[in-house]
Order: sequence, then structure tokens, then C-alpha cells
Amino acid sequence: MGQAASPLSQSAPVLKRAVLWLVFLAPFFYLTYGGANWLASQRAYVPNIAFTWESVAIPFLAWTIIPYWSINLFYALCLFINTTPRDVDMLARCYLTIQIIAIVCFIAFPLEATFVRPATSGLPGFMFAVLGGFDKPFNQAPSLHVALLVVIWDHLRGRLPRRARLLWHVWCFLIGASVLTTWQHHVMDIPTGMLLGLFAAWLFPRDAGSPLANFTVSSDPKSRRLGTYYVFGAAAFLGLAALCTPLTAAALLLLWPAVALAIVAVGYFGAGPQIFLKRADGRAALASRWLLAPYRLGANINVWLWTRKMPASVVIADGVHLGRFPRRREADRFATVIDIAGELQRPSGTLARWCSFPALDLIGLDKIHARAAADVIEAARHQGPVLVCCALGFQRSACVIVSWLLTSRRCENPAEALQLIERAGRRVYLPVESVRAAKEGVQ
Repeated sequence: MGQAASPLSQSAPVLKRAVLWLVFLAPFFYLTYGGANWLASQRAYVPNIAFTWESVAIPFLAWTIIPYWSINLFYALCLFINTTPRDVDMLARCYLTIQIIAIVCFIAFPLEATFVRPATSGLPGFMFAVLGGFDKPFNQAPSLHVALLVVIWDHLRGRLPRRARLLWHVWCFLIGASVLTTWQHHVMDIPTGMLLGLFAAWLFPRDAGSPLANFTVSSDPKSRRLGTYYVFGAAAFLGLAALCTPLTAAALLLLWPAVALAIVAVGYFGAGPQIFLKRADGRAALASRWLLAPYRLGANINVWLWTRKMPASVVIADGVHLGRFPRRREADRFATVIDIAGELQRPSGTLARWCSFPALDLIGLDKIHARAAADVIEAARHQGPVLVCCALGFQRSACVIVSWLLTSRRCENPAEALQLIERAGRRVYLPVESVRAAKEGVQ
């Protein structure tokens, strides 16, 4: 009989991979960061983005240099707190992505901190002196400190015991606040740093594959056309940001919807619904929830505009309902919710059993997903009422309902299934490819 591997032998590949990454990342960090600082110092004029109230409203707290510096420890430590070499690679790629994007921003759009820090003594004074020997008043937005903090916080919060998490959250809050209370950064550096950190965490998620890992250019003209529309939307927000001259806080905030729409465009061009990082239980990864929040806000407004005068759902047959994406109280009326919307996430606190088959809006489902969802409907209906939903309840969820009606032999053909749905009081809009997928799923 073979012997089980010891914890030491299991951790050896992780330790080796972490050491190799750290040997590369540490000098890369200091060389590129210092180089960007030096380039900014050679300019005759470096602008700044600062509110006039900052020097009065934000106190200088010398002791917060301690949590400020502590991120260096956690930066290295997190590489070693992993279970597989793959986990080490994902975290290191997050670090590297943040570093590269931040340095490009520092070189292309250098900014200068305008604070005049008071003299300090003791341990804080020593730590400020060491920091001042390396760090200059440049490299402001996005805050590299905050971007790394987002990734480090997310990496450890899922690996710490429950009782230690509150302490970890408090300490990370102190690290985040310290970039202001040490007078290292201005306020607008914080949201831009968070945006960068969320992007890196989205690109290399902690507990899933990269949303771009299986990217294949879509052969569907409609999908490519929709992707182009979202590219134009992202470009419009970037254009509005460019009109804000000189660079202002509003310009930086416009980057958020621009990034969100660009990511959605990538989904339509070939990444698919994986861009939403939505799990089978209807919940999305934290980075996806925040990074794509502007798009989700628009999606929720669209749901309200289209369905505000319609019933939330209608009964199709045998306890199976078709409807729009439910609110929590609406979801709790059902034993099972089968969710076809990739862009919307399960309402918090709902008690319904949730089964998610994420799909992009306005794109026809393939026959495999339509059949899989139809099979779940047939099994779930014996346990109580079932809601099949997408954003509006007009296309994706209707396609699944048609597939279920055909596979369960309640209807003989797609036309009969569509008539049944319309008699139930739901007018649906199924593209030809969706009807074809539902029909092929039966064969």
C-alpha cells in the first residue's frame, strides 16, 4: 500500500514556487517603482489631484507608518500561504499585473503629493526616514499600496479562522487608512488603487480559473456586434474623462464604468459569461461584484424599465414559472430558482435553492446548457414550485422553458411551446438560434 504524503512533502512545491516568485518580484518591484519615481523627478512640472480640504480634514498620525509598512510583510507572506503551486502563481500574477499597470500609469500620467509632512521622532521617525530614502512624492494614482492591499486582503480572508477574520479586517482598514494619515497619498489615489486591485483579482481569481483562460474569438456576428457596442460605450466614458482637463477627480471616477464595459465587451467577443465569475449557487466572486457594479446597475435599471408594469412571473405548467430576475421576497416563494442570467447575482438572504446556468444577455443558449437546465427543472419541480428566470424573462429563460417543454414531451415542437408560454401571459422574444438550440437539445 502506498503511504500518504507528509504535510512537509506536500508544502515543498508551494515553498519552492513562492521563493522563486519572490526572488523575481522583489527586485522587479523596487526597480520599476524607483525608476518611475526618478522619471517623474526629471520633469519640470508634475501636476497633482488634491482637494483643498485634505490638509485640514486628514490628520497626520505618525504611528500609522507601522500598518503602512506592514503590507511589505504580508506581500511576501501571502505567497507562502497557499495549498498548491497554482495558487501561488495566481497570486503572483495578481502582483505582477498590478505592478505593470501602475508603473505604466506613473510614467504616462505622473502626479505629485502636495503634503508637507511634519517632523517625527522615535520609531515612526526612523521608519519615515527609511521610506523617504526610497519613496519620492510621485507615483500617486493609482495607489499601488491600495491595489496590493485589495488582493492581499482577499487572499487571506478566506484562509484565516473565523475568529481571526475580524482582526484581519481591522488591520487591513488601518493599512488602507494609513496611506492618507501618513500623508503619502491624496484621496483620489484610493479609488483608483481599489479599481486596479479589483481588476487584478478579477483577472486571476483566488478560487477559480481566469475568466480569459478559454477566450476564443466568437464566430457569432450578433455577439461580435454587441461587443462592439460595449467597446463604444467604454470609449465614450474614456472620452468624457479625457475632456476633463486638467485631470480631475471626475475623470478618474469615469474609469470605473469604462473598465466595466470593456470587460463586458471582452465577454461578447469570446470570453463568454465567465467574465462574471458567477458560481453555480448564483453568487459572484467579490472582485466581479465590485468591478462590474456599474454594468450591473445599468442591467438592474433596464430590468425595472421593461418589467415594472408586468407580473414578476407566470405559471407555465406543473408548478414551473417563467419570469424576470427575482428580488429576495419573490425568490423565497419558490423551492428552486433556476437562473440563466450571467450578469445578475443571487439576492442576499434568499432561502430558495439556487441553480445558476450563466449566459450572456441577448445571446442564444447552446443546446448543451439548454438541455442541462431543462433536466434540472424536471427534477426540481417534484420538490416544490420552480422559477426559471433571466434578467427580463423574455429570451434566455424562455429558451430553457421551451427546451423543458420539448424534452418532457409536454409540447411537440417549439411553436407549440411558444404558444403555451404566451397563453400563460408572457410575451417572449426568442431568436432563431435559441429556438434551434432548444429543438436540438431534444434530439
